[in-house]
Formats: sequence, structure tokens, C-alpha cells
Amino acid sequence: MTGGVDTMRCLGGAAAGVALILFTSAPSMAEQQAQAEPELRLSLRDAIQAAIDNNVNVRLLKERIAAAQAAADTSFGALLPNVSGFVNGRNQTVNLAAFGLPADRLAGFGLTRSVTEPFEVYDARATFVQNIFSLSLIQRWRSAKTGVDVAGLEAEVTKRDVMATVGLLYIEALRADEAVKARQADIELSQQLLKLARDRRAAGIATGLDVTREEVQLENNKQRLLVSQNEQESARLNLIRALGIAFEVRLTLTDELKFLSVAPQRAEEALTAARQQRVELKVQENRQKLAALSLSSVTSERLPSLSLNGDYGWIGVKPEDALATRSIGLLFSVPIFDGGQREGRISETRSRVRQESIRMKDVSDQVTLEVRNALLTLESSTQQVAVSEKGMELALKELTFARDRFAAGLTTNIEVTNAQTSVARARDNQIEALFRFNASRINLARAKGEIEKLF
Repeated sequence: MTGGVDTMRCLGGAAAGVALILFTSAPSMAEQQAQAEPELRLSLRDAIQAAIDNNVNVRLLKERIAAAQAAADTSFGALLPNVSGFVNGRNQTVNLAAFGLPADRLAGFGLTRSVTEPFEVYDARATFVQNIFSLSLIQRWRSAKTGVDVAGLEAEVTKRDVMATVGLLYIEALRADEAVKARQADIELSQQLLKLARDRRAAGIATGLDVTREEVQLENNKQRLLVSQNEQESARLNLIRALGIAFEVRLTLTDELKFLSVAPQRAEEALTAARQQRVELKVQENRQKLAALSLSSVTSERLPSLSLNGDYGWIGVKPEDALATRSIGLLFSVPIFDGGQREGRISETRSRVRQESIRMKDVSDQVTLEVRNALLTLESSTQQVAVSEKGMELALKELTFARDRFAAGLTTNIEVTNAQTSVARARDNQIEALFRFNASRINLARAKGEIEKLF
């Protein structure tokens, strides 16, 4: 009986060993998913280009340009000859009395009733209308052409906004990567300090409380690593969404979050460049022009218009007996009164002109605000990078001193854990300063209308 129990134990141990080997050798679900997803390596420049090609907003604006061009073609078509044709064959009767021929007069022609016998009429005819002069139609066409220009400039604004947005999302993803690296460095440091605390305890220099403090610090850093990894994946998803590519792609960023030397810029020079290069100002100027042309088009409806009308075709009671006929004439149209509809449209369009003038001032002030804010942020973030580097240097020095004192048994590891926290904070400050610096460079380039030059 005892031998049987030992045999079962051996078999159970062997089975557990096999299960352990299978479990440890099989890749995890996350590893399998990473292996299955195709990898896409992207630099910041590549990301910008991908966004220009695939972003939904850019593609929608291209469709708006096509729609505006179609509207301009429609307006131009009203100035060209309009030709149509028809073929008509009918069997009919006519009440002659309705044309001023009473029964007594019809009797003089030998007709006993006013309604004729059924007869057939066949008519094949082409008609045309040509507007010779209509200032309203001309101004409407010019307004539609300006609408095409507005749509094109708005598409350029959207493209630049997408470039700036993708650039910021790329920088945010780099910040998330650096945060994960910082948390991994914190864990590695905690493991080293935990080993030191255990060694000191084994030597009788430290206490169990010192070891527990480091164990708590290690678990805290593991928790922060999990949070950073989640933020890293979230940042990548946001970037993929802006790029307009498949979410199944495993994105690898090839650029780094680093500091670059930037020449100081004066506010007056930056504002001058912005007023010359910001497409939003050109868009608003064209919107004002569009509103003015729309007003001119509606106002011109008060003026007379001249058009040429004509037709040519064959008509007869039988197709083989049809004869050619034509008509041609000028139509001079003078608008007199339409119940006040035209005046209402004029008042409405005048209001739009005033609205666009107000928006012009608002757009100009917004450009000035963005440039000044970007300059302030760039200057501040540049100083923050220098301060964070000095803070990192001092935090590491503090950690070295605290570790040496603890190793020599001169103090508990409270100083060590405090220094460890200072190092983690200094790492975060350095990452945040670099992020703000690079983000401010992108924001300043966009504010000045030079986003293409940056990438």
C-alpha cells in the first residue's frame, strides 16, 4: 500500500514537471499576439506623410474641393447655351369655340359643331436658350470659383493641422515609451537596493524594516510600470487612429525624445512670418470675397437681363408630311416686384458679409495669440530641460550618498528610499521637460505657418 502511494506521488511529480516544462516553454498570449501582428517602423517624417495620405479629415476635404468645383461648373453652365430636343406625336380634337369661333360663325364655314374631328400632329424640334447678359449669373459664377479657392485653402489648413496633430501624438507616444523605460529603471534600482538591504540584514547591520521598505518600493514601481505600459498602448492607438492605418499593426517608433538647439526668436519676427504664411488668414480673406460676390449676385437680380431663345424642327399631321419651321427671338426681362423675396436675400447676404469681417479680426487675433503662446512655451520648456538635467544629476548624487551611508551602517534605508523617490521624480521631470520642448517646437511651427519646414 505504501509502495502504491509512493508510485502515485512519483507519477504526480513527473506530471507536474511535464506541465511546468510545457507552461514555461509555451509563449504567452501577449507574445503570440505580438508575433502575429505585422510590425511597422515609423519615423516622425514617415508618420506625417502617412497621415497626409490616409487621414480621414484630409480625404474629406479633398471631396469638398471636388464638390465646390462641380458647383462652379454648374454656375458656368448657366452662361453657356442650353440646348434640348423633343419628339411629340399626338391625336387630338380642338374646341374651336374656345378660340373665339362661336357656332353661328362656324356654320358659315359649313361646320355643324365647334369640336373638330380627331386629327394627328407630329412635331420634332430642338430648342435653345442663350443668356446674352445677366450680371447676376456672372457674379454667381465668380462666387462659385471663389468657393473652389476657399475649399482648396481649407484643405491646406486641415492638412497642416493634421501634420501638427500627428506630430504631437508621435511625441506623446515617445513620452510614453520613455516613461516605461524610466519605470523599468526604477524597478532595476529597487531590486539592487533590496539586495543591498537583505545583505545588510544578513550581516546584522540592517533590520527587517529596512528590507520591508525596499520591498514596498519595488511593488510600487511595478504598479507604476503597469500604468505606464497601459498609457504607452493607449498613445499608440491614438497615433494609429490619426494615421488612418489598421489597428492590427504593431507600431515601432524610430525617433527619440531629445533636445535640439533652437535659435531665439523675437515675437515681431514670428508674427510677421505668421501673417504671411498662415493659410487661415488667406482662407478668411477669400471667405470675405465670397460673401461680397454673393451679395453682388443677389443685388444684380434687380437689373434687366437679355437672352436669346429659338427653336427649329419639323411639324405636320403625318411624319412624312412634316415641314420645317423655326422661331428665334430676344427676351428682355425686367424684374419689377417679387413680393420682397429678393430684398430679404440681399439683407441676409449683407449680414454674412459683416459676419466675415468680424471673423477676420477674430482669426487675426487668434494667430497672434498662438504665436505668442508658442514662443512663451518654447522659452519656458527650454529652461525646464536644463533644470531637469541638473535635477537628475543632483538626485543621482543624493542616491549615491544615501546608499553609501546605508551600506556603512550609518543610517537606516529611509534616506535611500527618499533618494530613490527623488530619482524617479527627476526622471519624470526630465521626460516631461523634453516632451514640452518638442511639443512647443511643433506648436510654434504651426503658429507661424511653417509646419512643413519642421518635418
